[in-house]
Amino acid sequence: MSHADVHRAGNRPIKVDLIEGETYGWCACGRSATQPFCDGSHQGTGIDPVVFVARKSETVFLCTCKQTKTPPLCDGSHKSA
Repeated sequence: MSHADVHRAGNRPIKVDLIEGETYGWCACGRSATQPFCDGSHQGTGIDPVVFVARKSETVFLCTCKQTKTPPLCDGSHKSA
């Protein structure tokens, strides 16, 4: 995957309340209309969503600039990307 293929979906992370044991699909391509989650818009791009299971119920900040080095979590990359 090339960063050129990834669309910047936002300039700030989105606060999300995760539920322990639930499976989530974080949009890695930036094309999803349901940011920060995948809606299938990546089809044909070669970019797959990051699927993860919440280890505990907690509030997290998920990346929307798609430049994070710690997907799906925001690492502040939006400030310099």
